[in-house]
Amino acid sequence: MRHHDLVVIGTGSGNTFLDERYADKDVALVEHGVFGGTCLNVGCIPTKMYVYAADVAEHVRRAAKYGVDASIEKIRWSDIRDRVFGRIDPISAGGREYRVRRSPNVTVYFGHASFTGPRTLRVERTDGSGADELTADQVVVAAGGRPMIPTVVAKSGIPYETSDTVMRMDELPRRLAVIGGGYIAAEFAHVFSALGSTVTLVVRGSRLLKSHDETISKAYTDLAVRGSRVDVKLSTQVRSAERTAAGVVLELDDGETLEADVVLVAAGRVPNGDRLNLGAAGIGTHSDGRIEVDRFQRTSAEGVWALGDVSSPWQLKHVANREAKVVGHNLLHPDDLIEIDHRFVPSAVFTDPQVASVGKTEEQCRLAGIDYVTKVQRYGDVAFGWAMEDTTSICKIIAERGTGRLLGAHLMGPEASSLIQPLIQAMAFGLHAREMATGQYWIHPALPEVVENALLGLDI
Repeated sequence: MRHHDLVVIGTGSGNTFLDERYADKDVALVEHGVFGGTCLNVGCIPTKMYVYAADVAEHVRRAAKYGVDASIEKIRWSDIRDRVFGRIDPISAGGREYRVRRSPNVTVYFGHASFTGPRTLRVERTDGSGADELTADQVVVAAGGRPMIPTVVAKSGIPYETSDTVMRMDELPRRLAVIGGGYIAAEFAHVFSALGSTVTLVVRGSRLLKSHDETISKAYTDLAVRGSRVDVKLSTQVRSAERTAAGVVLELDDGETLEADVVLVAAGRVPNGDRLNLGAAGIGTHSDGRIEVDRFQRTSAEGVWALGDVSSPWQLKHVANREAKVVGHNLLHPDDLIEIDHRFVPSAVFTDPQVASVGKTEEQCRLAGIDYVTKVQRYGDVAFGWAMEDTTSICKIIAERGTGRLLGAHLMGPEASSLIQPLIQAMAFGLHAREMATGQYWIHPALPEVVENALLGLDI
């Protein structure tokens, strides 16, 4: 049984804090999948590269309303795929090579880790050649998450794709059925419909993006339902599924059947903690399976820390990276711990149109009994919105009545993921609505004027 100063489970954000500060530490890295974690290999980065190609296709289709006649001659799926992974796979391979060959103080174990006791692990080697027993002074669990597969799909035996696999398909499906209504489903529905697939969304709830502010969720759902690109089936569940010679047939609970060449399960993700035998190490979990951590990212077990999707309610790379920085410091400075700041966690959905959010929703403000005001500003009411001929995009800002303290911001429209950034900054540094609106120049005519006008329109 080999002892290490530190064992890190997972090579996503868990690998990012192992810098020169750890050069004198005996470190073990454990990875049972592809080196580099979810974001690099199957998440944020490849999906946004696909989204960009989809956005380009949509710009071409919509060009005529600006007086520019254009058409798409061909979608080369394999070229799009190879552009994406021709960039990503070498980064993953390079990260692996660096840790295996050029990090003398780091031992990489390729296999699945599970706890056998306090800070004691068994790693079943990926190549099937046996197992390694490890102990450590400290352990960081950064094991990430995985796609959640509904029971009806898992038991049916049908072939299906998830966000982990769908981007590497050899061919663009003619008919794609997507099970889910959250951000993963919304992004892939945009990608595949823009690139030429006939897409059907099967959504259990009555709205898409239901975790977002109700104004945004309803507006996005209305656009999707009214649009011609995607067939949206709301308040609908899959009752059974069957493989056929032509693909898959889904029987829905409304009595309809849905035929598809490919089924994409995008029903959410679950943390991987249930696969680590956490109880043997005395590591507590939430009811949804996430590892419990305190404000310093410590678990309930002495010497064990956790970060990222395995413990965080926000399955976001920028959150995991921030948590990794906190853990990286706290491991080395037990008498000078720093806290994680989760007050203003932003997110974005790279669908069509983009959606971005930070802070509280209006419903959360109501439930908390906060005296608040809102302003919904349309892109189409500012000059750049005129240039875009925009009629649907909105910026909603929520502030505390009387003080003008910013409580939340929610956008749906082009560049929402960028437009929201000054609002994130203002909330993080305590800048109130009136100060933000009047204390700086806003470039005219530029799209950020929609944020300026929303701030000025708040009846504080």
